[in-house]
Amino acid sequence: MSTDRYVSPLSERYASKEMQYIFSPDMKFRTWRRLWIALAETEKELGLPITQEQIDELKAHKDDINYDVAKERERQVRHDVMSHVYAYGVQCPKAKGIIHLGATSCYVGDNTDIIVMTEALKLVKKKLVNVIAELAKFAEKYKDLPTLAFTHFQPAQPTTVGKRATLWMQEFMLDLEDLNYVLSTMKLLGSKGTTGTQASFLELFDGDQETIDKIDPMIAEKMGFKQCYPVSGQTYSRKVDTRVVNILAGIAASAHKFSNDIRLLQHLKEVEEPFEKSQIGSSAMAYKRNPMRSERIASLSRFVMVDAMNPAITSATQWFERTLDDSANKRLSVPEGFLAIDGILDLCLNVVDGLVVYPKVIEKRLRSELPFMATENIMMDAVKAGGDRQELHERIRELSMEAGKTVKVEGKDNNLLELIAADPAFNLTLEELEKTMDPAKYTGRASVQVDAFLKSVINPMLEENKDLLGMTAEINV
Repeated sequence: MSTDRYVSPLSERYASKEMQYIFSPDMKFRTWRRLWIALAETEKELGLPITQEQIDELKAHKDDINYDVAKERERQVRHDVMSHVYAYGVQCPKAKGIIHLGATSCYVGDNTDIIVMTEALKLVKKKLVNVIAELAKFAEKYKDLPTLAFTHFQPAQPTTVGKRATLWMQEFMLDLEDLNYVLSTMKLLGSKGTTGTQASFLELFDGDQETIDKIDPMIAEKMGFKQCYPVSGQTYSRKVDTRVVNILAGIAASAHKFSNDIRLLQHLKEVEEPFEKSQIGSSAMAYKRNPMRSERIASLSRFVMVDAMNPAITSATQWFERTLDDSANKRLSVPEGFLAIDGILDLCLNVVDGLVVYPKVIEKRLRSELPFMATENIMMDAVKAGGDRQELHERIRELSMEAGKTVKVEGKDNNLLELIAADPAFNLTLEELEKTMDPAKYTGRASVQVDAFLKSVINPMLEENKDLLGMTAEINV
């Protein structure tokens, strides 16, 4: 590795080899050559004087790209596409005259961008499905474990650990629905020419409109797509990039919320992300177990959410049929968005797969707050024992304030039950009050909701995508 120049941490630290290959020069330029073959085959099939020998020659060299020739040629002509046309022609002397016939640079550039983004979305989908699958296992395992819930990060009515996981899952499911929709609408640019009018093909095919209408569908089929965009300028609409990167930003937002919750729970010592045997939490404080993975998820997620602005602004500022102020931005914003979300999902999978839950800590915190949660039930029991509801409500309010002072001012345990038992207005013994302290009595329908959500939403999705399941995530430094 070179140590005297900038190296992107996305490739060195965060993104998988699979995602890096999708945005690699090999993927890009091999796809260019596949597109040139598809164009030549289509033109031959539609009657242009292109021989099978020429097609076979192109196919023989579709993967062994002579980068040195292309780079030297680009230094001379300052045009990447024409440099690769030239380099391909050097390897294919019989076919060099028909390479790129009737096409403009965006034929290979833009179609490849669509193909690359489509493949990248498929990998994102695979990883997202596996994250949801791991969360589903977690939710099922802990669906009955009561835990203190929070609103405004203040103690609130209890939920269960599994029920909380369904909240994370539901957000990822919304992202998956959006991803599936955008993936289903991806189309190729096709071969539309310099301003999208296919004027060059009118010349090549002597104005035969019926034949020209067949070009785009035939190219799309050869490249594994159902169709091309029906109209375009020289490029496909940059709105497509906006839609794609917005999907990534949505996943990032869901991952960020998930990672924030894990970080807060780790602070409370209720849940902990994986921590390796020899991992160091702090250079100074040797005892620390910092939520490094969750913090990295949050950090990368913010990058992706902000990155979504780039394609939106680029799309908004395109002039008429084409300007080139999109190129440098696209080369950064689209690949880096995908590389970052790839790292995020690997981290999410790693965290969920290794989450450690501490039931005793969870129970201790819940029981310290449960007397407050139980006051309505206690009041109802006292009414049944002959008390006045309005008077009892006021006494509970006063006693709760006193117990709160004991906890917050004196630093002692919550003594609300003892205060209520000592008050004759309630006519309840401490033993009777303690029987109301079963946490499961206060979680409502949490476990039922987990079962229903898994059965009606998650399991059908996992069955539909069972061929994508089974991933494990190895994270870098």
